[in-house]
Amino acid sequence: MYNLDAYDAAMAKYHQEINCKIIPVISWDFHHESLNDLRSNYYDWQKVHHIANRFHWDDSEFDVLDRLKEEVVVITDLKQKIVFASSRILNMTGYTEVEVLGKSPKMFQGPETSSVVKEEIRLAIKSHETFEKTILNYKKNGDTYFCTINAFPVFSLKGKLTHFIAFEKAA
Repeated sequence: MYNLDAYDAAMAKYHQEINCKIIPVISWDFHHESLNDLRSNYYDWQKVHHIANRFHWDDSEFDVLDRLKEEVVVITDLKQKIVFASSRILNMTGYTEVEVLGKSPKMFQGPETSSVVKEEIRLAIKSHETFEKTILNYKKNGDTYFCTINAFPVFSLKGKLTHFIAFEKAA
């Protein structure tokens, strides 16, 4: 068997001379995930901010940037069509943002979804009220999950209703 002590010493000296920091591969995975999360949150926040500017509403009142870290954010127009869904929607529902755009949030409901809760949500939306409800929803693959929805009507700076914004998380 070969004696590798000289090789090890030469490699150690080489790395000291070039001031190389050795980082375990696993840390790259951790940082990669963290950076992707930050990038997604920032990209989602930019989209929400763009919608807010376009329709002249104050997005700071909803603390969107902080909520994007933990919750799914969904914005619908007045016809209840989804105009924005944060990237976290994929983890919760199995659908990408592209798949849900232009559709109603009713797409997540199914046969076991409570008609009472659906009616309470419908009435709150109709009367432009804030609401928080937990509802049984369906994922793309058909699995069910309970979702807590905290939703708000969104008004322009002139007081005109323009959208609804919902912050959702698995219950």
